[in-house]
Amino acid sequence: MKSDTIPGSRSLLVLSCVLAASAAPARSTRDAPEPPGQYLAHPVYESIYSCSEHASGSLGALGDDLGQDCLIQEFVESDGRLFLRAFRNDGYSNTDWYGWNQPVLSPCDCTVREIRLNPATNEPGILGKPPASAIELEAADGTRVTLVHIQDPVVREGDTVRAGQQLARVGNNGYSRSPHVHIGAWRDGEPLQIRWDPRAIPEP
Repeated sequence: MKSDTIPGSRSLLVLSCVLAASAAPARSTRDAPEPPGQYLAHPVYESIYSCSEHASGSLGALGDDLGQDCLIQEFVESDGRLFLRAFRNDGYSNTDWYGWNQPVLSPCDCTVREIRLNPATNEPGILGKPPASAIELEAADGTRVTLVHIQDPVVREGDTVRAGQQLARVGNNGYSRSPHVHIGAWRDGEPLQIRWDPRAIPEP
């Protein structure tokens, strides 16, 4: 991504965060009269997970805007009560995180367009440096989907993959503080809001 395509001081943040394949900034969705378009995605994990959404316009590049950061969680017992948590112990080690090195699944029937890798691994709680490792996919209708902060891809550029097929494993690299996967989608220059296919969401 060329940082000069992103206005102001956000360029380094956006480049670091997701390393979206497109150099073009997203068309603003903040003041659009209609809600953003949606993209129905197959879950990217086999396990229970939760995602936080990027606010519209908070990050201005395709793949960033309206994207989500998704963490695997597990139920942990404490004094007879169950809590969903993202890590065991103090979380200071990547292996403390339940998502670390877990399979990352394809959100779509797609073609693998690009794979970019950063061999550096971050320590939890310490923000890493760009670039982030990423896989970019393209669906038959032209929708692009990027999965970021991955490691150990098991597919190659040009491969055709099915929704739910393993693509890589969860890493912690680039502009990241913990093992997770960022997902973003766009079509024809318009960022899309991710919605998860409820028929395929893992049951607790």
